Amino acid sequence: MKYDLIVYGGTIIDPAMNREQRCDIGIRDGTIQEVSAGLDRSNASETLNAGGMLVIPGLIDMHVHLSKVYHGQYGQKMLALAGVTTALDMAGPADEVLALARQAGTGISVAVLDGLRPGHNVKDEDPARAELDQLIEGSLCNGAIGIKLRGGHYPMSPEATGRAIRAANEHKAYVAYHAGSIRHGSVVEGALEAIELADGQALHLAHVNSYCRGASRCVIEETEDLVNSLLANPNITCESYVSEFNGTTAKCSDGRPESQVTRRCLTTRGFPATQDGMEAALRSGWAFANMPEGGIMTLITGEKAVEFWRQMNTAAVVSFPINPPEPRLRFATAKRKDGAFVVDGISTDGGGIPRNVAIKVGLSLVKLNALTMAEFVHKTSIRPAYILGLHNKGRLAPGADADITIIDFERQRPISTIANGRIIMHEGVVCGSGCRIITTAQGKEHVLSYGLEPVIMDVACSGFYKRLELEAPR
Repeated sequence: MKYDLIVYGGTIIDPAMNREQRCDIGIRDGTIQEVSAGLDRSNASETLNAGGMLVIPGLIDMHVHLSKVYHGQYGQKMLALAGVTTALDMAGPADEVLALARQAGTGISVAVLDGLRPGHNVKDEDPARAELDQLIEGSLCNGAIGIKLRGGHYPMSPEATGRAIRAANEHKAYVAYHAGSIRHGSVVEGALEAIELADGQALHLAHVNSYCRGASRCVIEETEDLVNSLLANPNITCESYVSEFNGTTAKCSDGRPESQVTRRCLTTRGFPATQDGMEAALRSGWAFANMPEGGIMTLITGEKAVEFWRQMNTAAVVSFPINPPEPRLRFATAKRKDGAFVVDGISTDGGGIPRNVAIKVGLSLVKLNALTMAEFVHKTSIRPAYILGLHNKGRLAPGADADITIIDFERQRPISTIANGRIIMHEGVVCGSGCRIITTAQGKEHVLSYGLEPVIMDVACSGFYKRLELEAPR
């Protein structure tokens, strides 16, 4: 057969190739071979009818969680169900993500950042440069593409945060930051401080919408302050998610939640930042426990949530409906004077956390004319592919990876997910297996040791660093 698979009858939305028309796609050996109307379906081993649907480049989620603590054993299935073909895990540890990918992979491609946490993989809140260098090198050798500073949950000193950003840049490793230091928490002041600490260097400021919840002043004022700072600092990579729910840990030690984010979520609604306050928030419906049900993670609250949280010895993931709509809309749509988006991507911060709603909510923005369909594709595939240096993704053209998401626009849901030329989800049934791990040359052998397929990328040549050059496209 000429093709392994032909996707036919759908309307292709591919702004990278300036294509918006009904076409068929012929796929062989994981690669798109031909995009043309009326391909001969008798030349394919398998066909997929996309009639009446939109066919777009596979979704690339720049912020997910696939480690054990965030229920990564369910996360890959949840991503495939959500139309995602490629994802960046933002906490690691890499070995844990690789082990779960081997166990529960669904065919998607995954890159990993190792989370940095004082008292765990660095000594304390003020690690020295030598300790940070050692952590970064170890992470790269373990298959990660860089590190994630988890200051919002587990803060370091501003000085140590600046050292970590500089160290990652000098190693040409990817570096992301959930903003928050021992000086400023996970609020807009923490995000503004993060941009200052980057000092013109490359930094991925995670989920920018989450810093604008009205903790300091009106959410619109907070949002505009952060938008203006991003406009003035094009070295900053960022994404925002469109769900009302956040995700954090409810694990308690010494009678209070370990995470600073969890404590702030409790006090926002008048609950004490204690273990008793956490229980009261679950019982009241302000906090939702993430509980496995039907092979995926679901949100529960009330007495059932309290019971599950206790069964987990408090080490459960919880979500609060704490994200206001104004910053979610503003960060999804804000543009520079030249028409480029201020915020690079629409993410979910999901994976094993049940808020993988990029299509469901993102298409609502399209229906409201806040985004065009082409702009939605730009923010969920084209731009993330550029940032992550995935040169064969983000477009539907001969030679590109056969990563495709087929969408029912009216019902705002994915119908089929195709990754590496294979159907991994169709009509709510996940049928894919395995996992490709996006790693560096340093991590190749470690990925192979898990029996997983490595995809080698060079962080230094990715858009993450190339954006520092004036000629880089935004």
